[in-house]
Amino acid sequence: MGDSTDVSDANPRPRAAETRPERLPELSFFFPAHNEEANIEALVEEALAELPTLAERFEIVIVDDGSRDATGGIADRLAGEYPDLVRAVHHPVNLGYGAALRSGFGAARCEYVAFTDGDRQFRIADLGRLSARMGAADRPDVVVGYRIKRADPFIRTLYARTYRLANRIFFGLRVTDVDCACKLFRRSALEGIRVESGGAFLSAELLIKLRAAGRTVMEVGVPHHPRTAGSPTGAKPQVILRAVRDFWRLRLRLWAAPRRTLTRGDPVLGEEADGANIPPHDPAG
Repeated sequence: MGDSTDVSDANPRPRAAETRPERLPELSFFFPAHNEEANIEALVEEALAELPTLAERFEIVIVDDGSRDATGGIADRLAGEYPDLVRAVHHPVNLGYGAALRSGFGAARCEYVAFTDGDRQFRIADLGRLSARMGAADRPDVVVGYRIKRADPFIRTLYARTYRLANRIFFGLRVTDVDCACKLFRRSALEGIRVESGGAFLSAELLIKLRAAGRTVMEVGVPHHPRTAGSPTGAKPQVILRAVRDFWRLRLRLWAAPRRTLTRGDPVLGEEADGANIPPHDPAG
């Protein structure tokens, strides 16, 4: 696999082109949320305010991953208040981060697809950095963020560095911040891509398979903010063990049968998770 990754912006202050990027024609924005009752309403309000500056038409998809707090109820209320803008997808039980991402991709209907996490550690406005890079002359298929300065505890940063090194050594994945939850995709780049992981390894698996399929992946630095509400789950032992299992399962299968392995799993793009038929919102109409 050729290396199609480029680190294109290490400057924490955005250039003028990044602050006012040309608007995308349409954008599906989604975020996974597990027990994020303290964050999702403010995140949706932020998205409603910022997305009109980034896209001519847009939709917001909340993926409630089996939350046991009020997350699901808040998501349904927001979908009711903004029926032309917001949809809610629910998992009856917690299926894991990767499964939530897969549901978000499956529900997305627009030409461009972006996601962040539901913990508000990224700002919606900073998706403009990614869309500006997407609109460059080389027209990359995927633009992924990397955290300019990670606002996480030391142990999570240590895990992330070890994980990045392992992905580079065993998969040749030269991405600065594999799990940065600030990514933008052309829908066409996701067509034909299949993934298996339902856990934290999903982001890496997706990038590995996109590169194997010849898609171009570029990088842009984005600010990262401390979590102000809710509790992180990414460093839980069961989450880490699941990611390790999925990591080695993919690596061993790629060694044994690379072509067959790249076609295993479910399509990233799929039928809408909730069966709704709501057109993307046009702020001008």
